[in-house]
Amino acid sequence: MAKKPFRTATLAMGAPLAAICVSGLAHADDSSVFALGQITVVAPRMNTVLGDATVSQDEVWNFNVNTLDEAVKLVPGVTSTFDSNGRRNEHDILVRGYGRWQVPLSIDGIRVYLPADNRLDFNRFLTQDLAEIQIRKGYASVLDGPGGLGGAINLVTRKPTKEFESSFQSSAMFGNNDYEGWSSTLSLGTRQDKYYVQASGSYLDRDHWSLSDDFRPTAMEDGGKRNGSATTDWRVNVKVGYTPNETDEYSLSYTKQEGQKGAPLQVFNNPPNPPNSYWTWPWWDTNSIYWLSHTQLSDSSYLKTRLFYNTFDNALWAYDDATYTTQSLNGRFRSAYDDEGYGGSIEAGMALSESNTLKGAIHYRVDEHREINYNRPTHPTLATTEPWTGTREHTWSVALEDTMQFTSQLSAVVGVSYDKNELKEATDYSTALGVYNYPTGDSDAVNAQAAIYWRYNDAAQLHASISSRSRFATIFERFSTRFGNAVPNPDLDAERGLNYEIGWNSGTQWDNTTLSAAVFYNDISNMIQTVIVQASPQLTQTQNVGDGAAYGIELSADSQLSDQLRIGANYSYLHREITDALQPGLRPTGTPTHQALVFVSYQPIPQLTLMPNVELADDRWSDRTGGGFVEVGEYVLANLQVQYRGSDSWELALGARNMLDKNYQLAFGYPEQGRTYYAKFKLDF
Repeated sequence: MAKKPFRTATLAMGAPLAAICVSGLAHADDSSVFALGQITVVAPRMNTVLGDATVSQDEVWNFNVNTLDEAVKLVPGVTSTFDSNGRRNEHDILVRGYGRWQVPLSIDGIRVYLPADNRLDFNRFLTQDLAEIQIRKGYASVLDGPGGLGGAINLVTRKPTKEFESSFQSSAMFGNNDYEGWSSTLSLGTRQDKYYVQASGSYLDRDHWSLSDDFRPTAMEDGGKRNGSATTDWRVNVKVGYTPNETDEYSLSYTKQEGQKGAPLQVFNNPPNPPNSYWTWPWWDTNSIYWLSHTQLSDSSYLKTRLFYNTFDNALWAYDDATYTTQSLNGRFRSAYDDEGYGGSIEAGMALSESNTLKGAIHYRVDEHREINYNRPTHPTLATTEPWTGTREHTWSVALEDTMQFTSQLSAVVGVSYDKNELKEATDYSTALGVYNYPTGDSDAVNAQAAIYWRYNDAAQLHASISSRSRFATIFERFSTRFGNAVPNPDLDAERGLNYEIGWNSGTQWDNTTLSAAVFYNDISNMIQTVIVQASPQLTQTQNVGDGAAYGIELSADSQLSDQLRIGANYSYLHREITDALQPGLRPTGTPTHQALVFVSYQPIPQLTLMPNVELADDRWSDRTGGGFVEVGEYVLANLQVQYRGSDSWELALGARNMLDKNYQLAFGYPEQGRTYYAKFKLDF
């Protein structure tokens, strides 16, 4: 039989509950997934492709999705979009309508959190050196810590499986007319009887990306090479692990990530609005050192620990004009962040009986933000430097989760947690007051969730879940003055999401065909929204004034029709509403109502695979410059990858994305990439 292009995962039916829920780790020699770095799986994973909430390394290669915002689109119910405030050049991910503030991002279970605003740019996170990407939709276990109001995303690094192993990938990218950039990934590792060592790194350098030939030039964008689209990103990960026996594991890891980027301008604004829109990020860097452990205390109990220290250094420079040379006009600046976070967690579990397992976790973290601003730095007489200001907050959580096996087919999981956020320090600066203090205080929230699973035969499963989770307001939401155009609100309460889901997975009970479906409803309350509190001059404030709802369906199918032919598809329907008495015309931005992905994998000979796929989406709401909303984003993107496997050790691929050169935009005034070609090579040695 020809080699299948996708890896799937199964778990044998009828496994003892204690074996699934208590032993926790599986030191399987055939798996390169770093199990210590996975977030909690509340039920055994079913056999599915493109419907599963996990993106494998094989899928990253087959679909050529080299950044996180691209990779998550393989999962139904997950949308990648360009942030409506496009001048920051940030890509957001929305999971069933929940964005980056409601869906935490982690690397090996250690949260990536930016203390000032947590406005993560998901395009900065490379995927080629990862083992897998975990995505939790609606129901994220309380054991994994606070903040998972709408789910969770976790990047899992690799772990070596052989005495010596190595892997190398490299690719080159081309636009309609010229060379655009390159990327490479290298991974080295060794697995010994009692220890392992793993090192990996990825580098992506893009001089620019190209617009569609159908784009009509404007005063702010002449077409061809997209102005301001240059980016550079790289990441290294090194880990050392000790495995004294079959159940215990202790690991120390270090991850360093650096990047820099430009900010393409809104193509319809002439002159730019606001005038200081000529932005660049000369550095966007994160570092993390973390300890992970799993100790089997007995046949029926375990202990897991996590300790971490993270740093985040970020700089934003605003220039006078499109030459990006001077910073002398009013409102031009060099702003730098120097942030850090540290903390840890302890998780323990015990099988109270053959049919009942109890787990508990305690999380604690401290996040400190420091910033400094240089105003009009190139002006000969008006240049000023503000002193360092910042914030410090403590967050902790206590969680319990109970898993019950009622029969060989019926099981349930119930969880509860208490979260608390304490703001210890918040300072700012003004020319009139100098450095001054904002009021401090704390917020707390109780979370609860439950799920039931019915595995009515050896392959298929029905499940239903409900999850009530919260997330605390960021420092940005509470205190940012938006360059003097907003009023702080230190008393913001936590948002809350009540998420319902009913799902079904067929497994492989129909020969080589897998089907899955989910229906969900999310009720969001106490939403944090920006409202206008003064008309002239306009002043805004973030307030808990919104309520919302999101509901929809997700469908996926995957079938191996013959030894040579495999087809698959997924489809998502999402309807979102926001009710805000102060903003009757408010629209939820960033998500299409309908979204789909269809692929075919055809192998005329065992070494050659042809993989066309089509991405489809209808319109989504976007902010319009000057106020109001506009619908944008409808697209049909045809993509193709042709790959040749010369042996088990090397593979070559040629491909194209957006082959029809579709001209489209996900945020108003910010056109997306046109036709792109690539060539890549993979070698395992």
